[in-house]
Amino acid sequence: MKLSRHLPLTTLAAAMAVAGQTQAQTEITVATVNNNDMVIMQSLTDAFEQAHPDITLDWVVLEENVLRQRMTTDIATQGGQFDVMTIGTYEVPMWGERGWLVPFEDLPDDYQVDDLLKPVRDGLSHDGSLYALPFYGESSMMFYRTDLFEEAGIEMPEQPSWEEVRDWAETLHDPDNEVAGICLRGKPGWGENMAFVSTLVNTFGGRWFDMDWNPEIDSPEWQEAIGFYVDLLGNYGPPGASSNGFNENQALFSRGNCAMWVDATSAAGRIYNPDESQVADKLGFAPAPVAETPKGSHWLWSWALAIPASSEKQDEARTFILWATSQEYIELVGETEGWTSVPPGTRESTYANENYQEAAPFADFVLDAMKGADPTDSTLEPSPYTGVQFVGIPEFQSIGTQVGQSIASALTGDASVEEALQTAQRATERAMQRAGYID
Repeated sequence: MKLSRHLPLTTLAAAMAVAGQTQAQTEITVATVNNNDMVIMQSLTDAFEQAHPDITLDWVVLEENVLRQRMTTDIATQGGQFDVMTIGTYEVPMWGERGWLVPFEDLPDDYQVDDLLKPVRDGLSHDGSLYALPFYGESSMMFYRTDLFEEAGIEMPEQPSWEEVRDWAETLHDPDNEVAGICLRGKPGWGENMAFVSTLVNTFGGRWFDMDWNPEIDSPEWQEAIGFYVDLLGNYGPPGASSNGFNENQALFSRGNCAMWVDATSAAGRIYNPDESQVADKLGFAPAPVAETPKGSHWLWSWALAIPASSEKQDEARTFILWATSQEYIELVGETEGWTSVPPGTRESTYANENYQEAAPFADFVLDAMKGADPTDSTLEPSPYTGVQFVGIPEFQSIGTQVGQSIASALTGDASVEEALQTAQRATERAMQRAGYID
């Protein structure tokens, strides 16, 4: 800006201060997923920028599958497009080990890192160092319409089984009134349909790999689980189920178009909020259903914020992440958006907060589900990998997405269950051979 020599000294000084402040501003690029909690975070940009006038935020908000692809490409090529990345418990330990992420060391005392839930903190660490800070965490659970259950005379047991769920879906399926018996993820992607499908396979007694890393996708357990899934959604799911991921099913359930929905615990706040959900006053919840074993029946995940080593604005990125994952941020959301809208599953203090407890009757239930998910023991038979709804190896992102496409083809009827699983088995065998896991 031009400064006139004719301005009074006080005005000139003020103008120079403004100019200096403008020149000192640093813009950081934040890449995130288009989930509700992240949309709220973006809406609070002004609050952050007012508190940190030297930093401005540039947002890149993407659909989940697209985000994963963009993040992976950028981090692997050291592209440097982003200063803050939204990634999860799958990527963080591997990317941290490779030196692709900046560790969060010497966190300030007022951040209270010990307040972070231990399972979430452990999932975002490698060799004892945190490589991302959790924005929200989740397990999976079952949501259902209490009004429909009462009308049908159905009582929800303490632990539902998948066999019971199938019977309830048959009873409650009412397409003439646009109510599907059940909604489940069908959109292909390792973090979309396969997040759910992996837990289904787990509880049916299956696993991705045996102890020698041989794929078991065409095993009897997978056949039974996927056959059950295709039959259940095909007969009692909504139209176009193969296109529905987390966001689509959340919208369907919130509008009253699903009698039941099994998905992320993080959805509870939104569908329990009467401003966001038409079924808020008729919402029931239960543990994720089980079949042969309870092991691996509900997942453990955290969407977290990380700094790529390629960022040239690491200090400013760290400042933003500390703000967005702090107790103060949770208080801000509670006060401005309502306590059912705060990011769940990250801090003990959230679940001890009376405001949250009062607004979110599901709070303790969710906390127990998260603490009960064990990524180190998620299958009936021993497995060589960690992870509940994913396999903690670099190749899984590609493998899981390819298998997800095969499962989706069975759901649409383009392939039989047997054909889809044989195709997935062969593709996974080739991928594991190329990677050197098997001969």
